[in-house]
Amino acid sequence: MLPFILRRLAIAIPTLFIVVSLSFVLMRLAPGGPFDLEQPLEAAVMANLRRIYQLDQPLHAQYLTYLGALLRGDFGPSFYFRDFSIAELFAQGLPVSMKLGASALGLAIAIGGPLGALAAFRQNGAADHAVIGFTTAGITIPNFVVAPVLQIVFGLTLAWLPVGGWNGGAARNMVLPVLTLALPQIAVMARMTRAAMIETLRANHIRTLRAQGLSGATIALHAARGAALPVVSYLGPAAAALLTGSVVVETIFAIPGIGRYFVEGALNRDYTLVMGTVVVVAVFVLVFNLAVDLLYALLDPRVRLE
Repeated sequence: MLPFILRRLAIAIPTLFIVVSLSFVLMRLAPGGPFDLEQPLEAAVMANLRRIYQLDQPLHAQYLTYLGALLRGDFGPSFYFRDFSIAELFAQGLPVSMKLGASALGLAIAIGGPLGALAAFRQNGAADHAVIGFTTAGITIPNFVVAPVLQIVFGLTLAWLPVGGWNGGAARNMVLPVLTLALPQIAVMARMTRAAMIETLRANHIRTLRAQGLSGATIALHAARGAALPVVSYLGPAAAALLTGSVVVETIFAIPGIGRYFVEGALNRDYTLVMGTVVVVAVFVLVFNLAVDLLYALLDPRVRLE
């Protein structure tokens, strides 16, 4: 197991290096700059700002400087939020995004998996058609449509829940954004679980279990273990995306997570803020993909890591 983890880490390091390098070059190639305003600054002021933030250096020198700082764990100062460093912004926003994403992911797993299993055991029945209809709507209707509808119904019309704000992560403030964030994931997991369960229930070993007269609950447990593999594969990137913040949901509900920082950084050409967000997301993806590979070995004994 340890050699496998070390090999994956050895692969993850150059992957992260490539992501950082491409993001750095693409950010610099994009039109505009962090200090381009509707009313241009005086030439002397612009020159001082470029010198302070080392933007007057050649591109390769800027890259090597940023890479050296990144290796020390320094994401640099923010060009737009000039009173904060990127690390300070992430210290404020990342816990918020992680709490929101973890809640949505837990809800998606708790609801999506059982729904998919129910549809598989009742294939072509009323329950199956209901699950398929729900999941189709959940996948096709985007978050920026679901969120305002929930705000109008539960926030403005019924006045049960606040339409926005974080309020320190209070439960009432989390209900609507978590539900909005979780609905597409519930739909995806339900469909994936249903398809995997149907295939597993037709496998030879499940037929053998039925021939031996085992109970339906025992058969369901065996089938769920085999059907979990494709769902686990999807959980890696899905968890990374959810835990590092949803741009749309955080913007609509005015939640101070890193998703909003990413939008503001991109709009204002805050190079370090966008780069920092890309690095954090890439690290989460690599870590969760490693966790998924390890979980595979626990779910399927046929998988050999060495």
